[in-house]
Amino acid sequence: MLELDHVVRRFGDRCAVDHVSFRVDDGRMTGFVGGNGAGKTTTMRMIMGVLALTDGEIRWNGAPATSQARRGFGYMPEERGLYPKQPVLNQLVYLGRLRGLSAQAAHRSATDLIERLALADKRDERLEALSLGNQQRVQIAAALIGEPQLLVLDEPFSGLDPHAVDSMAQLLREHTARGIPVLFSSHQLELVERLCDDLVIQAAGRVLATGTAESLRRRGRVRHRLVGHGDMTWLHGVDGVRVISAAPGTALLELATDDVADRLLTQALSRGPVREFAEIVPSVADVFREMTAA
Repeated sequence: MLELDHVVRRFGDRCAVDHVSFRVDDGRMTGFVGGNGAGKTTTMRMIMGVLALTDGEIRWNGAPATSQARRGFGYMPEERGLYPKQPVLNQLVYLGRLRGLSAQAAHRSATDLIERLALADKRDERLEALSLGNQQRVQIAAALIGEPQLLVLDEPFSGLDPHAVDSMAQLLREHTARGIPVLFSSHQLELVERLCDDLVIQAAGRVLATGTAESLRRRGRVRHRLVGHGDMTWLHGVDGVRVISAAPGTALLELATDDVADRLLTQALSRGPVREFAEIVPSVADVFREMTAA
């Protein structure tokens, strides 16, 4: 398990990461989301030891994370760092050897990842000759090689087509199934909601919320849709009901308390048939926009 405990990073007078605390549990995929300048990349660099902490502590399996422990972390940085003039397979094998694999094991791991990421026909090509999407796949393979104990991935899905996203998601799920914790950042909030077990929302260097996708969605403004009969203007006179929008036969509402729902439904049924009365739970994207609107 990875834990961040009141982690701070300052650059001169500017506080880029301000007492950030969260954890990435074993076997869980955690999405790290926030706008530009939220401090996500800086936080990930501190996890990997690329940047020193100004204050706070990062722990791995209950102990302070050391350079030795970090050798077992798979990392995909924001700035891609592979060798553009080297063939794909050769440099993946080289990276595997740096991770401590034997030549045979590094070749086997690199070959498997190349095949899983649909790069088999590119294995002998130089990285710079590949499309940007295929270069991204090679970067992903570089992070996954060598059986990492933790994955820290900065925007791993950027530039991937839907098939590559599905392949990548399956690979990550295989790692979490083996108990590997995975932390990845992304601006694709719908993808984060679909893939992640847990989320961390960060803005201006501070964590605004953590939890499962469902728990975060429940923090947003839950609305109700009423589909009934005829004119819906009567809803404006119901205590505890805020009408967001209304048209003949349908309305979108906010209820002040849970007990308003039963009273509202009773009144609606007294006016005619009700075809639908349902909660509209916000998406993670909606909750993110609410939290970061200020």
